[in-house]
Amino acid sequence: MNASQRERLARAILERSSADQCEVAIAASDNALTRFTHESVHQNVAQNDVSVSIRAIVDGRTGVALSNDAGSEAALHATLQRAIAMAKIAPQDPNQPSLPAAGVVTTPTGAYDEPTARAAASVRAHMADAMFEVAERDGLWSAGFASTGADGITIANSNGALASFDGTDARVNVKMNAPDASGFAEGLSNTIAGIDAATIAQTAARKALDTRAPRRVKPGAWTVILEPAAFAELLDYIIGHFSAQSFDEGSSFFSEGLGEKYFGENVTIRDDFTHALAPSMPFDFEGQPKARVNLVENGVVRSIVTDSYWAAKLHRENSGHALPAPNAYGPQALNVVVEPGTKSREELIAQTPRGLLVSRFWYIRTVDEKQTIVTGMTRDGTYLIEGGELVGGVRNLRFNQSILEALRHCEFSSQLRRSGSYSYSMVVPTAKIERFTFTSTTEF
Repeated sequence: MNASQRERLARAILERSSADQCEVAIAASDNALTRFTHESVHQNVAQNDVSVSIRAIVDGRTGVALSNDAGSEAALHATLQRAIAMAKIAPQDPNQPSLPAAGVVTTPTGAYDEPTARAAASVRAHMADAMFEVAERDGLWSAGFASTGADGITIANSNGALASFDGTDARVNVKMNAPDASGFAEGLSNTIAGIDAATIAQTAARKALDTRAPRRVKPGAWTVILEPAAFAELLDYIIGHFSAQSFDEGSSFFSEGLGEKYFGENVTIRDDFTHALAPSMPFDFEGQPKARVNLVENGVVRSIVTDSYWAAKLHRENSGHALPAPNAYGPQALNVVVEPGTKSREELIAQTPRGLLVSRFWYIRTVDEKQTIVTGMTRDGTYLIEGGELVGGVRNLRFNQSILEALRHCEFSSQLRRSGSYSYSMVVPTAKIERFTFTSTTEF
């Protein structure tokens, strides 16, 4: 379902609504994933779906209903009536604002790529085969996936808002395994042409080979160099603090006030949907233009992100960061970019007398939300650095670390990479952090 088809359907639903206000969100997805292990594809899945979410507001009460039977007029009518019925019995919210009006949005260059949208299973199979060749050459076994897809979204409401976006995505994620070591690498791009599966596999294989026969090191405070996959996963655990909801309800580390310095002066973090490495949706899930927001500037927390509800409640501008209704998280920064430093990754390593290089983290969990303390483990390529050189692998370690404290004593590389998981996508550099606290070692 293309943008014009989605928009026609959204208008038709709005015309039938008897609610005080109504919002329609239509999402069309066509995504596929090829998963492999031991140099053999064992799963190839594809999903093509269209979902219609309807939000009705009646006398300050909100109801939301959803259907993926977009081709049935009767099903869509029933979904609309269900949303209205739910609104009539929902608790009244005195802070519920009117749905926002129309805004001007501009899609960033490079967000949609036709070859990626139309990629067949054979394309992903060839990507997998390129990784298999590396594994077989180096005497390793591989596990991972290659994915491609396209997603379209249209938001329309009874106050005149109407916005549509179509974007594509391609990803490769691979782990190379030796008997006593493993290595990880990833690639993320809006275009399949931006993914070099063989080079990604070679990076993972080199890590697996370099870190064989890992030695045990003592836990404690270490200088660490976090590659983008590790740094992004760590950073993801503080991005929710920049939500207006978290800020107002007191769970954010800076709920006491904006404009204070919490990080080192070299730390600048922004939300930017236009970045060339990750061009994304230019509006939020209320159809409002998404602002480029400086969250942290030279260590100082400058702003929070809002949606129409929290902008009205806190008397702030709407930054266009609404999630789909209903949700428990409030507005969120979804396009995080960390400003780079001036040194290369190799220079950061060369200037480290003794430390650890971490490829990725695993199983991070929150210990103390307000103090941003998390725990987790290293995985799939952890190196010992001595005399400014990578000298071999170490057994994995568990850490207990305040992210705030880590970002007070850090240095960034000059090269940015896109990294991501199921729940986030970021553009980040490699990060060198002093006094990163490890609490124990593992047996592997």
